[in-house]
Amino acid sequence: MQNASGQASLKNSLKTSFTTFLLRPHNIVFSKPFALICMLYGGTYLTANTLDTLTSTTQNKPASHVTSGTAKFAASSTANVGLCLFKDQAFARMFGSGGPPRPVPLPSYFLFTFRDCLTIFASFNVPPLLGPVITRNMSEEFSKAVSGQTVAQFVAPASVQIISTPMHLLGLDLYNRGGKLDWNDRWAIVKKNWAVSAVARMCRIIPAFGVGGVINGKLRKNLMSRLE
Repeated sequence: MQNASGQASLKNSLKTSFTTFLLRPHNIVFSKPFALICMLYGGTYLTANTLDTLTSTTQNKPASHVTSGTAKFAASSTANVGLCLFKDQAFARMFGSGGPPRPVPLPSYFLFTFRDCLTIFASFNVPPLLGPVITRNMSEEFSKAVSGQTVAQFVAPASVQIISTPMHLLGLDLYNRGGKLDWNDRWAIVKKNWAVSAVARMCRIIPAFGVGGVINGKLRKNLMSRLE
């Protein structure tokens, strides 16, 4: 967001953040941005896990059962989008272009919503469907080291960022520069920042829904299996 607004380059933003994290970690852990991130991902995983548990109970399936249907997408998307919109409007004001904070325009909310729906679908619905396909096509040696489900959990959320990043950048540009600009000018900004922003978002999503998704899945399976 700092890179998109011109507040700081991605390199300088990362340098400042890592320096603070290494030398004064408490300044990050007890900061508002950190709390917003914990709220976002904690709420999303809690909702997805609760839906899986309710489904396994009502449909008389094993306690460790993981769903991948419409209900899972609707529940996790509702939680993630709602929390992420709250987080994004706060981040846009904290890390946006100069001047006093102003309301986030409605088109930006729509773009952020669509962006997050794509990420949630790729993070919670695609891996259970893609995992078995990858497993069937993996070599026996490779499958002993890592499961197809794990590969899918890393690949799907990261890959979708290539598609969702332009929506993210356009939503930010509408906030940073207002709504009365030529669309060719906006596209030039989006295209300029597309690659670096997509990589940055992948680096954020892989720990959140890649590593986090694998850990969450294994932890939930282990705990719920004790009930079976």
